[in-house]
Amino acid sequence: MNGESNISQSVSLIIPVYNEADHLERLLSIIDELRLPVEKELVIVNDCSTDGSADIIKHFQFKSPVVFVEQHPNQGKGAAIRAGIGKATGTIIGIQDADMETDVNEISKLIAPLLKDKADVVYGSRFKKTNDQVHRTFHYLVNRSLTMFSNVLSNLYLTDMETCYKFFRADLLKNIKLESNRFGFEPEVTAKIARLQIRVMELPISYYPRKYLEGKKLDWKDGIAAVGHIFYFNVIKRNGDCFLEALPERYLPKGGNWL
Repeated sequence: MNGESNISQSVSLIIPVYNEADHLERLLSIIDELRLPVEKELVIVNDCSTDGSADIIKHFQFKSPVVFVEQHPNQGKGAAIRAGIGKATGTIIGIQDADMETDVNEISKLIAPLLKDKADVVYGSRFKKTNDQVHRTFHYLVNRSLTMFSNVLSNLYLTDMETCYKFFRADLLKNIKLESNRFGFEPEVTAKIARLQIRVMELPISYYPRKYLEGKKLDWKDGIAAVGHIFYFNVIKRNGDCFLEALPERYLPKGGNWL
């Protein structure tokens, strides 16, 4: 990958959608108009929305290349991301939530280390110091606690494991066996990349949290489930059950039959 030019690279943005009709057209307009230093592909996965989100997506006049995936029945964010990964064609794959809590204009900053071959995975952290940070106390404490627990078991030092903005080299992400259907994707993928010999980078992002009345999906039960996911995927799961055989050798720790 060293010396690879931006011309041969591209970014697939996976956008899981579930009942986001109130602001979905605005999000699609913003993300469709977004200019990146490389080609972008939008992989939109409708997770069996019941509020007309699918019709909004189908009738939107996209300028960007788009892949539209319908999931039936509703399966959760993790399942939607898996479906999107299977359809993504970019050399870099990132996650873009449909809740408009983040600033899409920061995507260029997040993919820059991948384009320059300075990282294999980039997380956008809501908790690194920026000028645009507003947090709700309960979610702040839960997120920081879950990240600390994940760090202890994974041996990664992150400030925001639960962030939506995660960007990966496609040949890495496509060869991770993912199984969580709901919000377990975040601790699961973090636990699995922590087993590899890769370069993980965290960069600050802006964050504008919304309320439950505005459509926020996470609740306290997801926080409890996340504790179980962190323990299971870091401690119980074996290496051989985490990756496909096609995983490039450069990502594997040196020495021995690791898988």
